[in-house]
Parts: sequence; C-alpha cells; structure tokens
Amino acid sequence: MSVQLSRLQKIRAKMSAEQVEGFLVTSMSNWRYMSGFTGDAGCLLVTPYNAFLLTDSRYVEQAEEQCAEAGFLVRKTTHDEDVLKSVMQSQGVKRLAFEKRFTNYGEWEKLCERLEGVELTGIAGWVEELRMVKIPKEIALIARAQEIADDAFALLFQSIRRGAKEDELALELEFTMRKMGAEAVSFPIIAVSGSRSSLPHGKPTSKALQDGDFLTFDFGAMYRGYHSDETRTFVIGHPERKHEEVYDIVLKAQEAALDLVKPGVLAKEVDLAGRKVIEDAGYGEYFGHGIGHGVGLDIHEGPSVSRKSETVLEPGMVITVEPGVYIPGFGGVRIEELVVVTGDGKRVLTTSPKALTVIKA
Repeated sequence: MSVQLSRLQKIRAKMSAEQVEGFLVTSMSNWRYMSGFTGDAGCLLVTPYNAFLLTDSRYVEQAEEQCAEAGFLVRKTTHDEDVLKSVMQSQGVKRLAFEKRFTNYGEWEKLCERLEGVELTGIAGWVEELRMVKIPKEIALIARAQEIADDAFALLFQSIRRGAKEDELALELEFTMRKMGAEAVSFPIIAVSGSRSSLPHGKPTSKALQDGDFLTFDFGAMYRGYHSDETRTFVIGHPERKHEEVYDIVLKAQEAALDLVKPGVLAKEVDLAGRKVIEDAGYGEYFGHGIGHGVGLDIHEGPSVSRKSETVLEPGMVITVEPGVYIPGFGGVRIEELVVVTGDGKRVLTTSPKALTVIKA
C-alpha cells in the first residue's frame, strides 16, 4: 500500500466517524502531504471512494504528474463552472467537513453560498495529527535541511566579528544556505545583538556588533518542502560574568529537557524539566514561551512542546528543544536543537557547537 493511500484510509476513517461524505482540504501543507502536489493554488476533495485535486490551468499538468502515484483525480477549475460543486454532486456529498483553522469567515460565507443545501462541518487536526509522526523519507529530508543550515552557519562564523552588521550577516547566511541547496529559508532569519537579543523574534537591523554583545541567530533551511530550525548564541569580545551565568543556565535547562526526550513521555514533561532549571535559578519570569514545537512541512506544527501539552512523544516525531532567557535592557540567550524521537530515545540533528563561544575578533 502506498503512503498516500494509507493516509487516505486514515482520513476516511475519520470521515466515517464524523458521518460526512466529503472532506475539503484547503491548507497548502496539508494538500501537499496528502497528494504530493506542490502548487500554491487549489484544494483537495476526499470522498469515501475517490479523491480529487482541483486546481486552475496553470497547474493541471504539474498536478497530474505529481498526484499520479497518490491516485488523485485532477479537475481543472474555470470561471464558468463551479467545479467543486459539480464534483460533490457527482459523488453524492451531502455533508462536507472543512478545515476550520484555514477557512476565514468570508471564505466560510462564500462556501455556504456556493454549496447551498450541503451540511458543513468545521473540523481541525485531521491531517495535522497524521503529520506529527514522520516516515523515514520525511526525516531524511528534514535531516538534509538541517545539514545545509549547519554547514552554511559554519561558513558564516568566519564573518562574525566586531563591526559586522546584523542584517548583513543574516543576508550572507541566507545566500549561503540557498547556494548549498536550500530552496528557501524556513523563516526570516533572526539575528539580534546586544540588548536587542532579548527580543525572541527580533528582526535584524543595521546595528553593528560591539564588545560585550550577546549575538543570537535563529535560522533554518527548507529542502524539498521540509524545514529545519536552530538557534545559537555567542558573546562578542569580552563577556561579563552575567553573560556566562545566563548562558550556563539556558544550556543546563536544554540538557535537562533533552534528557527526557524519548517515546512515552508527555511533551509537557520535557518543557517542565527545562523550565524548572530556569525557575530554580531565579530567571523564570524571563522565559515566556514553550520549550519546543514540531517541525516538518511547516516550521511550527504539532506536537507542541509546552507546559500544557498532553501529547505523548512517539518515534518519528521531530521537535525542537529551545529554552531561552530574555532580560530587557541586557540581552537574551536561546539555544535550540532539532531532535528526532527514535524507538529507544532521540537523535539530535543539529551539529553546530553549543558551548559558549566568545568571538574575540
């Protein structure tokens, strides 16, 4: 049985339980996962016995090639006919499930108008739950994305020195990752220094690196649709004792969290293990986000690794472990690893050194 057919069977089981005859998939990441189609316009319609990909004339040839193995029937949308409505009528769909997380109010109103007489049921998580556990092919693509990011960062390291500018370093890193085979960056690169390093998702500026600055890089590469994610923090010039103290706390917090990553562990226990180290050191108020998240076709996806997450870790899940301490007016530290949950523990994909590095140049 093909991977896509297995996924369709699992979705059809959910459809049967929900008592719907159709499932409309409008998330790009979800339709790629289900069908293999990489275009950016279209939707999927899954019925009990057939599966359709609807897209416009720009993508029909591409869709027919990419979806052949998955067995999706490609239908061309036009301005003259409501193809979705026609296909649903041909399949006897009277009750339709749709992805409510990816359907705004205006789209829902339009859907109600187009499909008058069809009972609409908003659902969430059907495909995302399947995506949480990766097959070996997916893990290999994520590992390759991480390898590109690590190799590019090793080259960038030669350019990090006093006087270098945040935005120029970020641009150089992006160019190097693209040159090494990344199809894109996973997200806009975060490169923040000095007091600005207390901004967890700060944008790089023309600020020049100065003696005594923390410098935090958060970055990732996309390879064949799959993402990597990594964060490293350095000190420029001469660190103060507080730089070393905060860095050491974050590093110990990460190690405590990593020690718990294995099958059968609740995701929230991973978060709480790292969080306890930071809180016990007196810095709890400066760590506000969850300690990690899933990575795959989206840079942030399930499972959530937060203090409230009830997800049980399973082999094949790919997660980040990224504690941080962010002190306004002083700076911040985040250290992030990308980790695969394996049958007997974990495999860390990140290879960049994470011991405190002081850049003297």
